[in-house]
Amino acid sequence: MNLHQFRFVQEAVRRDLNLTETAKALFTSQPGISKAILELEGELGVDIFARHGKRLRRVTEPGQHVLKSIEVIMREVNNLKRIGEEFSKQDSGTLSIATTHSQARYFLPEPLAQLRKRFPKVNISLHQGSPAQVAEMLLEEVAEIGIATESIGEVDELVSLPCYEWHHALVMPAGHPLSQLERISLEDLAREPLVSYHPSFSGRTRVDQAFAARHLKPNIVLEAIDADVIKTYVRLGLGVGIVAEIAVRDDPPGGDLVSRPVGHLFGQSITRVAFKRGAYLRNFVYAFAEMLSDRLTRVLITRAMSGESNEYQL
Repeated sequence: MNLHQFRFVQEAVRRDLNLTETAKALFTSQPGISKAILELEGELGVDIFARHGKRLRRVTEPGQHVLKSIEVIMREVNNLKRIGEEFSKQDSGTLSIATTHSQARYFLPEPLAQLRKRFPKVNISLHQGSPAQVAEMLLEEVAEIGIATESIGEVDELVSLPCYEWHHALVMPAGHPLSQLERISLEDLAREPLVSYHPSFSGRTRVDQAFAARHLKPNIVLEAIDADVIKTYVRLGLGVGIVAEIAVRDDPPGGDLVSRPVGHLFGQSITRVAFKRGAYLRNFVYAFAEMLSDRLTRVLITRAMSGESNEYQL
C-alpha cells in the first residue's frame, strides 16, 4: 500500500464517490484510481466501498474504519511536510487563510500588513466563503487558519478560540426616520423593509432569534453575503441594512448613509479563530494569530491544540 492509494480513497469520499470528479481533482485517470483502490482493498482484505457495477455506492462499515486511519496518516504526512518547510525555509512559504468576506474586507487588512512586514518571504492565500465553508476548508487542509463567526466553534474536528466580540449596526440613507430616534426598538425595525446577511453569515441567527423572541416577523426583502452589497441596495432604497458594526466603523461622516448601533437588540457575537485538530502549525501561523488578538498567544494555542482544555472565553 502507498500514499497515492490513501489519497485516492480520501478524495473519492470528498467527491461524493464520483471517480470522474476525483480524477479531475487529482489530475489523473479514472481507471488508474479504480485500480489503485481495488489493489488497496485486496491488500487489506476488506471492501472499502460497496459497488453497483463499476460505480461506488457507499462506504462500507470496515471502510469507515479504514477511512479514519487514512485521515490520520494523511494529516501526519502533511504535518511532516510542514515541519520540513519550517526548518528548511526559515519563516518562508505560504499562509493559507479561510475566512468570510466581512473579515477579509474589514478586519484582516491590518494584521496581514503586519505579517508581510515581519515575514516578507511569506506569501498569503486568502480563501473566502461562509462559516461552514471555512470549516470545510480547514478540515480538507486547504487552509491552515480560519476566521469566522461562532459556528466554526461547533465542529468537533476543529480547535477554535475566541478572537473578538462585535455587535450589529443599522445602516440607512441619511435623513431616514429611524436615524432620528434616540433608541430603536425591534418593533420599529419590524415595520421596515430590511436588507441583511444570508442566514449562514455574520450572526444572522441572533437577528432571527431576537425577532422570534418578541413574536415579530422581520420583513427581510433581500439577503446577501457581504456588507458592501447590503449597503449598495440600501443606497438604492430597498430597505434598512443590518450589518456587522465593523462594516460601518470607518464610513466617513456626512456621507449618503448613516449607521446606528443596535447591540441592545441583537446581543453580542464573537469572531473565532480555528485550526484543524492535530495539525502542525508553523512559526508564522502562531505569529499571525497573535497579530489578530493579543489574547491568542502561542502558549494558549498550543494548550488548546494539545487538548488541555476546550473552554476559552474572552
